Amino acid sequence: MSSANENGVSGSSNNSREKTYKKTTSSALKGAIQLGIGYTVGNLTSKPDRDVLMQDFYVVESVFLPSEGSNLTPAHHYPDFRFKTYAPLAFRYFRELFGIKPDDYLYSICKEPLIELSNPGASGSLFYLTSDDEFIIKTVQHKEAEFLQKLLPGYYMNLNQNPRTLLPKFYGLYCVQSGGINIRLVVMNNVLPRSLKMHYKYDLKGSTYKRRASRKEREKSCPTYKDLDFVDMHDGLYFDTETYNALTKTLQRDCRVLESFKIMDYSLLLGVHVLDQSHREGDVNGVDGKRIVGQKVLYSTAMESIQGDGKAAEALTTDDTMGGIPAKTHRDEKLLIFLGIIDILQSYRFMKKLEHSWKALVYDGDTVSVHRPGFYADRFLKFMSTRVFRKIQPNRFSPSKRARNSISALKSSSQEVLSPQKEEKAEERTDRLGGARSLASLDGQVFWSYNRPDLVPQTPYPHEASSLRNTLSPPSIFVTDRYLKARSNERCACSTFTLEDSAICLTSEQSTMDIDRDDDSVLDAYFVSFYITVSRLDLERS
Repeated sequence: MSSANENGVSGSSNNSREKTYKKTTSSALKGAIQLGIGYTVGNLTSKPDRDVLMQDFYVVESVFLPSEGSNLTPAHHYPDFRFKTYAPLAFRYFRELFGIKPDDYLYSICKEPLIELSNPGASGSLFYLTSDDEFIIKTVQHKEAEFLQKLLPGYYMNLNQNPRTLLPKFYGLYCVQSGGINIRLVVMNNVLPRSLKMHYKYDLKGSTYKRRASRKEREKSCPTYKDLDFVDMHDGLYFDTETYNALTKTLQRDCRVLESFKIMDYSLLLGVHVLDQSHREGDVNGVDGKRIVGQKVLYSTAMESIQGDGKAAEALTTDDTMGGIPAKTHRDEKLLIFLGIIDILQSYRFMKKLEHSWKALVYDGDTVSVHRPGFYADRFLKFMSTRVFRKIQPNRFSPSKRARNSISALKSSSQEVLSPQKEEKAEERTDRLGGARSLASLDGQVFWSYNRPDLVPQTPYPHEASSLRNTLSPPSIFVTDRYLKARSNERCACSTFTLEDSAICLTSEQSTMDIDRDDDSVLDAYFVSFYITVSRLDLERS
């Protein structure tokens, strides 16, 4: 199938022997890509802008480019080939949505030679990167290209609703035909900028079956680790609350879209740049001493993909973050996170169902990467939101021991100051109530001991005395509010008194009186007690 099947990482290929893909050399393939895209994008500028129609998703344009050239195509020193463009108007709309102008698109792809990257996966695909870090060109299989073409209407609808997504952003789908061999290519956004060194790289699926980097992969200068490696090496990546919520919300939305398309076996490509380590190494100008240049494509950086209001605006990143998401480790190391969902062109077809059934017979079916889309999305989200990404918990205020001691001392000192005052007031109130409740002397002298000469005892009228004679039933007596009209606005209407020998115990339904009005309460008690006593003596005489 291909000799370019070794796992790799981002970086230029320095192999002395040129790679081939389907019997086509890499240099010939790169030349054909630049010539074909240059012709088809230039030809597309002559077509007027209009709304995308349903039939536009299934249009395929083809042009033949002979080596000697023609009236429409330039001459070149590569073998003759035919270049096909799938859904050119639809992809032109996608590029416009992401703010990619035709001249910028051509300049990025055709101005300088493409940089060949070693393969970060096990699919055997070739990867080419533009010199400005904007675009990646990947070779795909026939089934993947066919699936993407069928996916375009739904992809169009999803991008219209939300252009800020971690899903791959497709800018073009092409096919190079040479010598009876079809090489299909897709142009996508670059998730991991080459201008910043990735100290760690992960391909995460949320599964555990065979999800550990091989020995050969670990021997590389910057290997691509997997799920179990991340669990062993990291205690999670910590984000502030707002960033964590935005990241998890974007992942949830993207996974539901993939589930609706019956897509599974996708991965989260995660790049970690350690800022502290970068400063120690003196890596401030990027790779090969080149000055870091921000990406110009809208919503292409990690931070733009998860935040913002979705309005089209200039998205040039000029600082050294390159649009990375700031994060920390559990040891407070400062990080920049770059991420994106990749390999979404795997639908749950018959072969994938058969693969899952076969692996489930030998291993735990829930641990294998190939699974039905709904279960895969839930497992993927759970692993990312709980194990990979974590929320920084705000520090709750906890007073120091010294502060707690000072507060306790302040409370105790205030209680010491207030206690004597309370005790004096309580004793005074007890004395007053004692005078009201203990009437040993019935000659009325006790009332004048409290310096209240304004109280003048009066005897009831004869008709009132007769009514009292009918209502009195020892040992209790009820006095209605007719005798308390002077205090009717401040007291309850009915109070109960119990007479035992010469003592009167006062109980009141009013339990919410103000403490500052104790003098008035005692006065009422004196008045009622004196009145009842006089009435009782009058009844006894009669």
